[in-house]
Amino acid sequence: MAASSRRIRDYGFSPGVLPPGTRNDLSDIAGVRVGHVTREEGEQRRTGVTAILPHGGNPYLERVPAGLAVGNGHGKLAGATQLEELGELETPIVLVNTLSVGRAVEALVDWTLAQPGCESVRSVNAVVGETNDSPLNAIRRRGLAAEDIHAALAAASEEPVAQGTVGAGTGTMAFGFKGGIGSSSRALPAAAGGWQVGALVQANFGGTLQIEGLPLGKRLDHYWHPERTGYTRDEAAGSIMIVLATDAPVSDRNLTRLARRALAGLARTGANFHNGSGDYALAFATHPAVRRRQGAGLTEQRIEVTNEAMSGLFLAAIEAVEEAIYNALFAADPATATDELDGSTVSAGSLLDRAGPTLSPDVDNGPNK
Repeated sequence: MAASSRRIRDYGFSPGVLPPGTRNDLSDIAGVRVGHVTREEGEQRRTGVTAILPHGGNPYLERVPAGLAVGNGHGKLAGATQLEELGELETPIVLVNTLSVGRAVEALVDWTLAQPGCESVRSVNAVVGETNDSPLNAIRRRGLAAEDIHAALAAASEEPVAQGTVGAGTGTMAFGFKGGIGSSSRALPAAAGGWQVGALVQANFGGTLQIEGLPLGKRLDHYWHPERTGYTRDEAAGSIMIVLATDAPVSDRNLTRLARRALAGLARTGANFHNGSGDYALAFATHPAVRRRQGAGLTEQRIEVTNEAMSGLFLAAIEAVEEAIYNALFAADPATATDELDGSTVSAGSLLDRAGPTLSPDVDNGPNK
């Protein structure tokens, strides 16, 4: 299924106060590459791969600083502890479904060892994130192979990011609607550094959707509450992977702080951080001044953004993540699947189809309606 070009700004919304970048997606960060592989067969196989490369060179030999924040740790983020310890990425970031993490790690290790200059490498910290795309996908079949991961890496480009029902978002749901891959960016004014922050999300979580103060989840009677009867797992549980990139020269310490702000953007959308959710945010910086080149010697001289200058980047991260989640919902197409466990029919409708004319910032439904 082709990715959709629908975005939240097409419907009169403009989340936040900062302007988006030229493309309003992760590709606004120069050099960052995104590739997808989508696998759909019938009503049981609906999954895929999304690969994010921090630059066009060898990520093992020219590492970028990185930071990680965990909102709720019910997930399987491979490579997390070394990333936190060293504050750097040495591989691309690959996103898949929960039961494909092991295969993706193997494939990413193979890819890294095959890169020119890595002939003597004996350790690779492959970073692979996930969300659980069942029941729209027959996840127990683990329908991804090493070839799919390698294909996503090979397809990675600096073109605008495909969004919606594509790549690792092919089988995901969010707020009980069809979710997917979403992306957005923010540009700071020259007085605040002129830098940009881009976000990409694999949206597969629950809560009570709200957009720019509009309580859409309540309005549509489509939300989770601990005393509510008739709600489904898909309205409550689930996870999200958030990837942030910036062209500012940010240290790994401040990238960790930046990643924490991504969780504020997630909260703005009405996420409930459920017990069964894996809410992860990973941030990296691409500026040449902060890259870590292997074999550089005992010391390196770097420049970095000061603590005082981080506030603008914090706001940019919050707003980019918020809009990326909305874009995942707006770009996603509805899906129907046959549950692999009990044979029941599972449907994930489109937010746009369900909301109809109420999905407008100009509709006055009164206070708290």
